[in-house]
Amino acid sequence: MLGTKAKVGRKQLLLFTSMILCSLALGRGAVQTSEPVVQVAENKPAKLSCSYSGFSSPRVEWKFAHGDITSLVCYNNKITVPPSKPTITVPASAAIGTRAVLTCSETDGSPPSEYFWFKDGVLMPTEPKNNRAFSNSSYSLNHKTGELIFDPVSASDAGDYTCEAQNGYGSPMKSDTVHMDAVELNVGGIVAAVLVTLILLGVLIFGIWFAYNRGYFDRAKKGTSNKKVIYSQPTARRDGEFRQTSSFLV
Repeated sequence: MLGTKAKVGRKQLLLFTSMILCSLALGRGAVQTSEPVVQVAENKPAKLSCSYSGFSSPRVEWKFAHGDITSLVCYNNKITVPPSKPTITVPASAAIGTRAVLTCSETDGSPPSEYFWFKDGVLMPTEPKNNRAFSNSSYSLNHKTGELIFDPVSASDAGDYTCEAQNGYGSPMKSDTVHMDAVELNVGGIVAAVLVTLILLGVLIFGIWFAYNRGYFDRAKKGTSNKKVIYSQPTARRDGEFRQTSSFLV
């Protein structure tokens, strides 16, 4: 007896029936099921079972038949789910000569999906230098993680990018297309800003040196040290008479 459980979702039928087929690929024998029709509500677990005999080392698969389409549901005691539409992150623009990272991912595929990138509708090869159309690009492509890294970005990397996810079950799914521009790095502006900063710093240092050589700092110190404080004692006063009681002279 072989059984499996599956949770029915919106991507499948509202009524999950025994049109799921239990097939055994090797040898000849008998395959039977005690419940030819199983009906469950959406998003509820369903238990399907079948028994077989006359097979020495069978390969057991559960498949879902819907019209003319048959897709694998369970193999090696693991539920398979086709990939969903992947999401991608692509910078709107990347400076030529810098590093740019593009990502692609989806979470529904089981087993995990592999990812393939397209530029202007053309599949990007894993090794760009071996393809004439991408020989001017310097990038690395990871089919497992979905990362596409340009290092460095070149002018030819500008274009429309799309990612495709596939895991061997169901149809491959493509993401939306996103455009990336490759822009020139403003080297002249950076150099000008650095030069202006250095000039201002030089003027400040020269001003301090000039003031020190002219003795402005020494005069300021002497002026402070020469100041004296004179305190006069209060004088006696008669009743009703106003007199200054004390004074300071600096």
